[in-house]
Amino acid sequence: MTGDGAFDIRRCHAAILDRGGNAIIPIRKNGRLWKEDCPAARARNDILRATRHLGRAIWKNWSGYHVRSRIEAKMRGIKSFGERIASRDPDRQTAETHIRIALTNRFNELGQAEIERVA
Repeated sequence: MTGDGAFDIRRCHAAILDRGGNAIIPIRKNGRLWKEDCPAARARNDILRATRHLGRAIWKNWSGYHVRSRIEAKMRGIKSFGERIASRDPDRQTAETHIRIALTNRFNELGQAEIERVA
């Protein structure tokens, strides 16, 4: 489960571990070690130690956190057609969502530069 620094709280880490997941949450800049009285605290302290050892940028790349920004950029493109889905019927909502995704993908294809190797 990925999330931003706002999810760096004991309840979130505990809920993720209770469901068998792994937290990929960057520790806040002023984050300190937690008292290791539960598995969530131990997992969070491991993230903090890895961040301090590797550095914040390398940890984000190593943990896969950078994928989150790609997903948010794609969602921004889909929301550019409107915040809400107009249809009330679930089948039509699905169709409307598929249309938005197809349009977003088409716009991305049109905007990509064609790269040719010269040398």
